[in-house]
Amino acid sequence: MAQQIPISRQARADDPRADAERDDGTQEIAPDLAYRRLVLANVVFVGASGAGDRNWVLVDAGIPGSKAAIRNAAAARFGEGARPAAIVLTHGHFDHVGVLEDLAEEWDVPVYAHGLEHPYLDGSAAYPTPDPSVGGGLMARIAPLYPTKPVDVSTRLQRLPADGSVPPMPGWRWLHTPGHAPGHVSFWREADRSLIAGDAFVTTAQESAYAVVTQEPEIHGPPMYLTLDWPAAGGSVRSLAALRPERAITGHGRPLQGPELRRGLDALAQDFERVAVPDQGRYVETPARAEDGSAYRSP
Repeated sequence: MAQQIPISRQARADDPRADAERDDGTQEIAPDLAYRRLVLANVVFVGASGAGDRNWVLVDAGIPGSKAAIRNAAAARFGEGARPAAIVLTHGHFDHVGVLEDLAEEWDVPVYAHGLEHPYLDGSAAYPTPDPSVGGGLMARIAPLYPTKPVDVSTRLQRLPADGSVPPMPGWRWLHTPGHAPGHVSFWREADRSLIAGDAFVTTAQESAYAVVTQEPEIHGPPMYLTLDWPAAGGSVRSLAALRPERAITGHGRPLQGPELRRGLDALAQDFERVAVPDQGRYVETPARAEDGSAYRSP
């Protein structure tokens, strides 16, 4: 049975006192790295406070209905009317592209993603159906209600370069971390060992509505109800653990830092099949792979 890996609250990379004080803005975890929690998921802002127009990047685009929250947070951090240089995606699930079409149009920006995610971003393919039988908890049980249809930003969509660079994010590299989605990527900055992990692993029990609300720091595998290839997901966690990150911000839960982050990530990597993979489920025995046209369609 999947289990959580508890982490001390002292390992949080954000300031626990800032939740109420900065509820309408971002929380900074490095001088040029901040995030905004949007109920179900996080968005990440890469760029120094006050950076101004076209001098920052948005990673992921929130849940449906979060446009004003993202736009207001960006204005508070970077300046009124400051637009990003680009929107960069870890993957295309509904809680990461909820207002992508609106923001990309309003800000007139390119959208970067791995090529294997492009069918879900150009309107040509839908993700496979979520599996509500895994993980338990309300968030898992209502998974069939989550949108799977693709968004369409085809006129702005660009592939992340094959050399691993991220054009609008100097100093960062993208890493292919599939399993939760075929073209899922994480972003890594070697200079200060910062990791934007998306949903390759998360720091809350995303299947549980209670955990989503309380945000107690724990390390978990990717959200079970939307993970379609568990062997690939385990390999992705092991590759990220090997980086020995100093801080990590994930798509769900609070950012973590320091030795406890590394200890927890090591424990998840070493025992992934026992602590992260559900005992049974639609995609446990038969992963939905990119080459399976009924599940994914490669670009």
